[in-house]
Amino acid sequence: MQIRAARIEDAPQACVVVRRSITELCLADYQDDPATLQKWLANKTPANLSLWIAKPDNHMFVATDGDAILGVACVTSCGEVTLNYASPDVRFRGVSKALLQRLEAKAAELGNERCVLTSTGTARLFYLSAGYEEQGLPTGGFFTNSSCRMAKRLRGTQPVT
Repeated sequence: MQIRAARIEDAPQACVVVRRSITELCLADYQDDPATLQKWLANKTPANLSLWIAKPDNHMFVATDGDAILGVACVTSCGEVTLNYASPDVRFRGVSKALLQRLEAKAAELGNERCVLTSTGTARLFYLSAGYEEQGLPTGGFFTNSSCRMAKRLRGTQPVT
């Protein structure tokens, strides 16, 4: 597996990975409600992924095996993780973890002292195991199931004073 910067031409295949990950792995988050699922998937299109890849403030990466995209992740220049999805075909094989480590490295390279994200219920334990801490109480919001704001201080950075 390799992690590399996403390219515009990755958008169609990356979109398939993101949509399959949401549909197949995040069932508990949308509780098999078609309306909630459609809201979540509405902006997950090849055209939007192309825009997200091209956006200067975004740093999007893909995990690949040969020509196959295994996972997709993005961090903003401010250190906010906005995407981290793996194909259901490679669940529990370290793809999301490798992508998250790359996002954190990029955020630190950009001078961020921490990364922040909003986790689904499905991903909550994954992020806790990666050193993220919950920031306040879970919120209702978009998902039927609660989402949670989380943050992690990046290695080699000093506490904010």
